Amino acid sequence: MREQPPYLRFAESLQKRIASQEWMPGERLPSRAQLAQESGVTDNVVRRAQEWLISEGVLTGRAGSGTYVAEQQQRVRMVRSPEREQAEQAPFYVDMAAIGKRGTCESRTDGMVPATSDIAVRLGIAEGDYCVRTSYEYLADGKPVQLVTSWEPYSITSGSLVVLPETGPLAGKGVVRRMAEIGIAVTEAQERPEPGRANTEEAHLLGILKGAMVTRIQRTYYSDDGRAVETADIVVPAALCEIVYRIPVTR
Repeated sequence: MREQPPYLRFAESLQKRIASQEWMPGERLPSRAQLAQESGVTDNVVRRAQEWLISEGVLTGRAGSGTYVAEQQQRVRMVRSPEREQAEQAPFYVDMAAIGKRGTCESRTDGMVPATSDIAVRLGIAEGDYCVRTSYEYLADGKPVQLVTSWEPYSITSGSLVVLPETGPLAGKGVVRRMAEIGIAVTEAQERPEPGRANTEEAHLLGILKGAMVTRIQRTYYSDDGRAVETADIVVPAALCEIVYRIPVTR
């Protein structure tokens, strides 16, 4: 078994001291130089340990002020369930309303974007076929909590009022409602969640540290004839949100 790197060993010792309430939530830690001297490690080990603990949500860094023990935050709950897909609004707004928060989003749509090989496979179309791509930044009470990049085959919505997801009479109503408007019944959604770490762009948009834990969800909507009508990549920061799956059980 490989020996644990020094910065991880030091991170564990810091975490134990925090757990024993040597420093309380919101309290500033001693300087890196102080911690390094008292523990017999280098400043670099302390820095990397603190960066790791910040990415895990244990510590927070404040520019020009120092490093602090993170205060407990109530994570935003996002429920994945059949009911949320049947609502008149996009599922995110349903989630936020259920927990008493105001859900908003900022979006950008690019029409007629050639499908990459990965997106083409997910949508069952040819590589290079045109899609409508929309990037979303979803906010709860003004704070970013979710990123989504959505792809819809242009051939499905071309010439209709719903070709641009966030423009027109059904703006913000979600894929299921918009597809119903053009006679397509969406009957299934498949989601594939997996853990990951935020890249530079994601960290910037979500207000988290690069490398912080996130949940990535690959979601695809299918019509009643088995055709993929939309696929999306969803990024949810683990420290800010919890994802709950509600699965009905029938007897």
